[in-house]
Amino acid sequence: MITNTKCECGHQNRVGTVLCEACGKPLGEHANSTELLEMRYDGAARRSQRANPNFIDKIWNFFSSVKVAIYLIIITLIGASLGTIFEQESNFINFDPSTFYKEKYGTIGAIYYKLGLSHTYESWWFVLLLVMIGASLVICSLDRVLPLYKALSKQKVRKHLQFLTRQKVVYQGPVEGDGASWTERAVKPLKKKGYRVHTDGDALLAEKQRFSRWGPYVIHIGLIIFLLAVLFRGLPGLNIDEHYWFPEGEITKIPDSNLYLKNEKFTVEYYSEEEMSAEFRETGKIVPKLFETKAVLYECTADCDDPSKEPVLQEVERHDIRVNDPLNYKGFKAYQFDFDLTPKLRSVTPALVNVKTGEQYGKFRLDMTNPQQQFTLGPYTLELKNKFMDFSLNEQGQPVSKSKDPNAPAFLFLIKGPDLPAEGSQYIYFPKQVDKERFQQDAINDKLGGVQNTLSLDVLAMEDVDFIASSSYLNIRVDRVMPFIWLGLGIVMLGLIMGFYWHHRRIWLRIDDGILTLGGHTAKNWFGLRREVASFLKTMGIEVDEKQLDNGGNRS
Repeated sequence: MITNTKCECGHQNRVGTVLCEACGKPLGEHANSTELLEMRYDGAARRSQRANPNFIDKIWNFFSSVKVAIYLIIITLIGASLGTIFEQESNFINFDPSTFYKEKYGTIGAIYYKLGLSHTYESWWFVLLLVMIGASLVICSLDRVLPLYKALSKQKVRKHLQFLTRQKVVYQGPVEGDGASWTERAVKPLKKKGYRVHTDGDALLAEKQRFSRWGPYVIHIGLIIFLLAVLFRGLPGLNIDEHYWFPEGEITKIPDSNLYLKNEKFTVEYYSEEEMSAEFRETGKIVPKLFETKAVLYECTADCDDPSKEPVLQEVERHDIRVNDPLNYKGFKAYQFDFDLTPKLRSVTPALVNVKTGEQYGKFRLDMTNPQQQFTLGPYTLELKNKFMDFSLNEQGQPVSKSKDPNAPAFLFLIKGPDLPAEGSQYIYFPKQVDKERFQQDAINDKLGGVQNTLSLDVLAMEDVDFIASSSYLNIRVDRVMPFIWLGLGIVMLGLIMGFYWHHRRIWLRIDDGILTLGGHTAKNWFGLRREVASFLKTMGIEVDEKQLDNGGNRS
């Protein structure tokens, strides 16, 4: 069925248009009504009102619905609140979330973890909700702002009589003299009230503060920028808030960045007994007075992603990091968080030997944090398959690392060489003697392949042991997205101010055979518009009670 949308003034309107885009005459089922006109978007047709929508139109209609947007926001708020029931995984360091929640909160904690609520704000469903809200904001805005812009930018001065009489503020009455001259006299008092005035013979359009109509869409732009910034925080390098271990004397790479930080020296000072209060002296605790990391920050300038080459580093910042006095470089911040004075292994130099004959095939340096991946010792090759800095066995008997610290390091090698299977034989090595006995290194190796029994090969000794005297825990923070979050919130505030403190007001009038018909419309504060119209009419010599301007009153 083809709908005729051509107005009597000759303008062809799109299907779904409520008021003629040219003269403002009500169309369709609204033509014979006496109710006040629906002035949202000035009656212009929106894409979501398209007849016989296709698949893309249906998706557009779904996201352009304000009701759908409200539902999405409510669901997102409920989801966000679930993430506040217990601690999120990102708030802690050096703990195993698979056991933490069950041990601390019992069965409910275990269910909370299995449902994935322990990392709610990084979960796929929460990110999807944010994306859907963003899509709704974009489509809602485009569906409304484009028709509104077209309607407001192409306003006709002379409006249909029915358009004027069905506004909320209306006046009709006789005027003396020529209509065109009366209209010309009306220009000056309206301009004094801040209106921009356009005339067309005996018709007039006065308008002010149109910019306030864009307030809601400015809010939408701010919210879209805010949501994009929140989503982009999950991209590598844009947002980091992690705790890392920096051994004294080592250069450590900052993950997801091209920055390296060296802990040149860590120092700690303690309060003496004389400096401590009696309350602390009774506890017998040693209280640190000052702990400081002499840090040097480097930026990689070449060979940054080539594991076969040493990265080329350039010093960019040097700072003594103390509590509440971080190293700060172009948004990168390193805060002093904690320290550990327990000596830890930095590296060992064991040897591959034949325990029966005593033949030594060679020594190799095994670094705890960044070990070499392959070693060639005589006719044998040792390929590093896995490493565990803090070796332990989980409930299923599988090897895991409880933390990133080398408290109980273990290295799993694949040994290839003469009289061994073509695919090689696995061998696990514990540098510390206490760990060899505690975890029964020989028994594990018997299960893995038994190179000790078949060929009497073993990785022995801990020569040239290098210990880390102290370690510094630093909280690394990088947030390159926060300026955009503040920008989005600032734009939202601007939109709120535009919408709350200014109101779009329009006055139309026309004179037909000595009868003045005036209609007024505003988005808010009808009392103010009514008072302003009454004052204008009084200036023009027409005394009228402002209450009579309400549509339905006595318009004599």
